[in-house]
Amino acid sequence: MAKPNYQFEKRQRELEKKRKQEEKRQRELAAKSQPEGSASEGAAEAPESTEAGGSGTPS
Repeated sequence: MAKPNYQFEKRQRELEKKRKQEEKRQRELAAKSQPEGSASEGAAEAPESTEAGGSGTPS
């Protein structure tokens, strides 16, 4: 039986965390550039469309 590659798993978790932080930063920048009324609506839709495309890494 093959032994688990913990370094690979840790790196994948780190990359996922970094990706989520970047998405959050992009949402916040978009919210600041939009008027107050439409900021919450536009920010809620954007992450769903990017996640639907997949991250490119298998689960």
